[in-house]
Amino acid sequence: MRKSSVGSSGGSRKYSIKRRSGEGLAFDEFGFALIKRKDQKLKQRCHNYRYPQLNASRVKELCELLSYWNGSSFICRSQIERFIRMGIPPSLRGRVWKCLLNIENTRESSVFNYQKCLDEIRGPLVELGVSEYGIISAIATLNDTENDLGYNRLSSSCPTNLLYSTADVTIFRQIALDLQRSFPTHRSLMGESPEAIEGQAKLFRVLIAYAKYNPEIGYSQGMSYIAAVLLMNLSEEEAFWALVVLLEKPKYLSELFDLSGKKIQHQAMVFHQFLKHRLPLVSKHIEDVGLSSIHFVIPWFLTLFTSLACWDSVLAIWDLIMLHGFSAVFRTSLTIIQVLESRLLGLTDEAAILPLLLRVPVDVCQHNVLLPALWATEVQEWEIKCMNSMVLEEDDLGRHQGMTEFSTPQPQAPKVKEPEDHVDGPPPEAKKPVKQDSPVTGPKNLFGRLVQMAHRFVLHKGHQSGRSKPSPLRSGSTRGCLSKVRKNSSLNQSQKKAKRRSQKGSGSRPEVVTTPILDSVGSVKDSPEAATFQRMSSGPVCRVARRRSSQSPSIKTPRRSRTFLMPSACNPVQTQNPSACNPVQTWNLQKRRTALPGELSSQRHSLNETINPVRKPEESQLI
Repeated sequence: MRKSSVGSSGGSRKYSIKRRSGEGLAFDEFGFALIKRKDQKLKQRCHNYRYPQLNASRVKELCELLSYWNGSSFICRSQIERFIRMGIPPSLRGRVWKCLLNIENTRESSVFNYQKCLDEIRGPLVELGVSEYGIISAIATLNDTENDLGYNRLSSSCPTNLLYSTADVTIFRQIALDLQRSFPTHRSLMGESPEAIEGQAKLFRVLIAYAKYNPEIGYSQGMSYIAAVLLMNLSEEEAFWALVVLLEKPKYLSELFDLSGKKIQHQAMVFHQFLKHRLPLVSKHIEDVGLSSIHFVIPWFLTLFTSLACWDSVLAIWDLIMLHGFSAVFRTSLTIIQVLESRLLGLTDEAAILPLLLRVPVDVCQHNVLLPALWATEVQEWEIKCMNSMVLEEDDLGRHQGMTEFSTPQPQAPKVKEPEDHVDGPPPEAKKPVKQDSPVTGPKNLFGRLVQMAHRFVLHKGHQSGRSKPSPLRSGSTRGCLSKVRKNSSLNQSQKKAKRRSQKGSGSRPEVVTTPILDSVGSVKDSPEAATFQRMSSGPVCRVARRRSSQSPSIKTPRRSRTFLMPSACNPVQTQNPSACNPVQTWNLQKRRTALPGELSSQRHSLNETINPVRKPEESQLI
């Protein structure tokens, strides 16, 4: 290999060139062939890489982090996110992906044996006369074998002692066809060199092993691109287990790949709703032109943006996907449309918009342009779940309407013959058909539906976190809680202390002590209000008031002490029969308020002597 350096325009960093012996081909640092400038538009590859490079101290720090990596530690994940923001060196990207995907634990916890599966695959290949190192050249053989098996199955003359089935031959042929399309300009997959033949054999083995590992998903278009990128950075078996984690973990791509292809179509519709929510002007413009977001979103999702011209940007996007999962796929798609927003709004033809989205221009997908915009874009997980719920509700509503429209008619009652009197006259009034209530679909406004879905998501998260009962702010008892707080806050400090003292001896309900008093005639009368007045007049507050009243008249009595001077027994609002009050107990309240402290003390003394002139010992103890 001979290395040289070639300058690049726009201030980009110089890239290295490696020439393959005997072929005269040059490759850049990521393994893509350098082609002539006139063919760059056709191949859509840019070799002017602008990713940042870490210094030696940063690289050493990253290696130390990977050596004691703990995937469940928040500190480790925050540190690795910091390095992903700064840029992962290409030589360490494989180790970073292994740590983020937790490949070793997945392999140790599984009973699947990769090497044993490869031995089982080689048996059918040998019987078919096809080698894993010449799978592309054997496409014609696989086509003929598949046609023969289909013809024999129809004629019921298919042999039963074969090591392969029709499904095996179909998978072999599909993978062989996709091997030709997967990165035809990369040195590990292009041409007939030993390196390319070995790379094609590795890719074939990884894909067919996964089809055997998970028959429910099998093989679908787009997996070859994902497995090829993994093989560029990992070993063969590590790439297989990384593919297992990506396609089966709910965090990553489990909602994209299946045998029928319905999952990828559903996610494309979810992104369509998401785009209408985040970028309504662009979404409406694309729809007005006659283009659907499904036309360009499905290629992005299936290949995970490997069609972008700048490979350093592709690897940085994959770093983010390994860190955050499937939400990073929505985030990248939204970022690309945001960067292209002004250009998209300026185009009015579908034939011009679709190629712009399928082949993103180089000046947009460069690392120093796309990645800052990607880190500045935020996509929350609850947004994707809300849009997913909206699409599911629309599908359920469409199925319900379709079932109602094509349902079998109910048997009708026999028609009653009209009497002859109505033949010449006006026809009888026909009964208007009663409209059936349509199913409740919720608010038609997109914002209202989004708020409703977000509320459901928050409640669902609350139940999952262990809260069996909703908080008072989410229930309908908010008004009662606020009124209870206001009611408690209206009590002053002295009233709270009196209430606690009254409830201390008798539990939750205070006991009312009746004190005999004299009515207007002179007889003894039991009254709870009088007892309350006696306790209040002899309480600590009134003692403080009496102590202050004995001071100089220039000191004003606080209003709090004066409020307890009015007896509740003679209050006409609290007493059911105001006329039954003792006239001696009623006095002029206005005069009491304007009286001096000395006069208040003398009036209180005369009042007590008037109400209770002679007290027995047991009565004084009660007081």
